[in-house]
Amino acid sequence: MSPDIDVDGEQDDDGHDDIMYPSAVPFVLVHLACFAAIWSGITWQAIAICVSLYWLRIFAIGAGYHRYFSHRAYSTSRVFRFILAFVAQSTAQKSVLWWAAKHRHHHLHSDTGHDVHSPRHKGFVYSHMGWIFDRKHDKVDLVKVADWARYPELMWLHKYELLPALALAGLCFLVAGWPGLVVGFFWSTVLVYHATFCINSLAHVSGSKRYVTGDDSRNNWLLAIFTMGEGWHNNHHAYQSSARQGFKWWEVDPTYYFLRALSWLGVVWDLKSPPEQVLRNEQVLGARVINRAAEQLAAHFNPERIALAIISALHGPELSQLQEKLSALQETLVRAQHRTSEALANVHLPHLPAREEFVRQAKAMFARTRSLDEIVDRAYELLLASVGARLAAPIEQRS
Repeated sequence: MSPDIDVDGEQDDDGHDDIMYPSAVPFVLVHLACFAAIWSGITWQAIAICVSLYWLRIFAIGAGYHRYFSHRAYSTSRVFRFILAFVAQSTAQKSVLWWAAKHRHHHLHSDTGHDVHSPRHKGFVYSHMGWIFDRKHDKVDLVKVADWARYPELMWLHKYELLPALALAGLCFLVAGWPGLVVGFFWSTVLVYHATFCINSLAHVSGSKRYVTGDDSRNNWLLAIFTMGEGWHNNHHAYQSSARQGFKWWEVDPTYYFLRALSWLGVVWDLKSPPEQVLRNEQVLGARVINRAAEQLAAHFNPERIALAIISALHGPELSQLQEKLSALQETLVRAQHRTSEALANVHLPHLPAREEFVRQAKAMFARTRSLDEIVDRAYELLLASVGARLAAPIEQRS
């Protein structure tokens, strides 16, 4: 059987996603290498290197891989761009092109079935790190990063993705010996791994939601501290191209502060900020966000249960008469085809929740938004269509 091609342009060999792909071996070895501190010992110099490299590379991940290469939230020179990419790639989180492509894909399909690392669909552990072991995520779709793939120095880094990490590991060894390598390099690398991965997993599970984004992104102040501002994840999903992710004055965002300082020196420029409408949470949501939010709202009302309740009500004592009504309704729905919601809107049916119930549930589920009515109307439409599709099914399929 030939392998399938998934939505990310990668091969997916069904039934073998649980087999560790060879490129995941270095990830495992880096974790195991941390235990070598039992033999190498721990020195204050090595700890200082570990702490310094953690914060330096967390900045490179947030300011480089994420805000610059994935979202182009500011501009910089070709030289500083390469430095950012090199330092970020020293974290051994694969190449700058791979990282940006996967992240752009994540935003395109955030928390849908096509998201590469969504806790909603494959669980917390998979979203945190399990997806790294999935062979279909090893390759990169260069089409998604065509704007960067045209630069030969970035393609060179992509080709030799482990070179920056190996160079940094060698430097740590030269400066502080085995403790420098084990504690300074490997410990800091593992810490950066899991701080970064927590944005994929924990920031979609725990925290607050200021904005309706059509996904599960959340603001998590604790993650923001350890990731230099990346934890304001719901803010980020509300306005992805912003160089600033802590929208409120009290939302600490050190990555943005450093970028501002670099802008005063002329190293970076054109830092993008969210418009006032977004800051006041008064922006009108796009159709894609409305549809995703509506799907979440409609899913709260079980269409299968509603359809069964309607069928049960129609199959009362006067069975033959009610069956005729059901058959007539089914014929109407079949003729309507993809317009079942319109057909149902003109027919009084029992057990369908009123629009007011949708409004109450929407207010309980979502943050404040100007687009609440649009979300409710779309959700009601989706539920009617889903119930209608079940009622339109032939009787024998339900018997």
